[in-house]
Amino acid sequence: MPPTARELAVGPCMGALLLLAACTADDASGGDRPDGAPALEVTVVLDGLDHPWDVAQAPDGTLVVDERSGGLTAVRPDGEVVEVAADFGDLYADGETGLMGLVLDPGFDDSRRLYTCQGVEDDGGAEIQVIAWTVAEDWRSATRVADPVVGGIPANEATGRHGGCRLRFDPEGALLVGTGDNAVGSYPQDRAVLGGKVLRVDASTGAPWPGNPFATAPDASPLVWTYGHRNVQGLAVRPGTGQVFAAEQGTGRDDEVTLLSPGANGGYDPDGDDGGYDESVPMTDLDLPDAVPATWASGDPTIATSGATFLAGPQWGTYDGLLVVGVQKDTGLLALRVGADGGLVEQFRVPELEDVHGRLRSPQLGSDGALYVTTDNGDDEDVLLRVAPA
Repeated sequence: MPPTARELAVGPCMGALLLLAACTADDASGGDRPDGAPALEVTVVLDGLDHPWDVAQAPDGTLVVDERSGGLTAVRPDGEVVEVAADFGDLYADGETGLMGLVLDPGFDDSRRLYTCQGVEDDGGAEIQVIAWTVAEDWRSATRVADPVVGGIPANEATGRHGGCRLRFDPEGALLVGTGDNAVGSYPQDRAVLGGKVLRVDASTGAPWPGNPFATAPDASPLVWTYGHRNVQGLAVRPGTGQVFAAEQGTGRDDEVTLLSPGANGGYDPDGDDGGYDESVPMTDLDLPDAVPATWASGDPTIATSGATFLAGPQWGTYDGLLVVGVQKDTGLLALRVGADGGLVEQFRVPELEDVHGRLRSPQLGSDGALYVTTDNGDDEDVLLRVAPA
């Protein structure tokens, strides 16, 4: 059988491809690199994708990526591309909703367990669920084992708008789930509804994580960790700390990155007087109870922030510790340096990725210390990128 387009893109040796396809700032369009910053090599690991949403790297170096319309693909350390057989027969994929967040279990070596956040539909309608899978040793199949871990996250059945949905583990081992508000005005401030929230969950049982702030509140779901969000597209855990930052796509007024804390209110309240969805309101209204200010806000024009991750390790030089965020409207990668208190210290755009690969959906630091990035341009023209110091 002839190789597929994806196999041809990766080739028999990932290392050789990384050398041949390398791109540094000298031949990439974009802004100036900050003084003392490392030059970066950007390489295409996998192409022929369609709206890849998230990426994770196993301890053995295998990369796994999902696509919004359904499907998992693994790239082994030797460059072999493996289509992971998995049952997505009940997938609800419409508009912004489909197969979205992906994360590996912290004990993946022993459990072979990964988690997806995806739209699901049956005779009762559509919703968003977190589902656990076990992956075969050869990466050729994945089997549902907890279906769902978390259910009842609302989906916008009319348009698929504002579906979220990002998954990350925090340092305590809790599974964080960032959700969208479905463009329903009452959802962000209604703590009984799972839309427009960040949930904190025991991934082994689906139960609320011990100590969740609304565990005994009569008007709230015990799964809720923070509320008042519009559309949580990114969650990033700061290495060496318990800090969690959320990246949200905003209205025409602001995109935001916010340091979260238990029980915090993201401050979004689009519930119009007529019960509609009023997008003219601020992304963060500090007059609301427990509202917290954003660490960073785009202002107008917005840039459509997406996934987020921290760069970590001495190989990154002066980039070590940066929070990087995918940009989908003014395409590229936003870099933020934040202080210990979560305040903004510096911001700039990474020149090697500025307006080169189109919309960037999900940057994620790999277990090998490199940055992996999915693009989001559609029409089977998307790629998985590897970004590393030259």
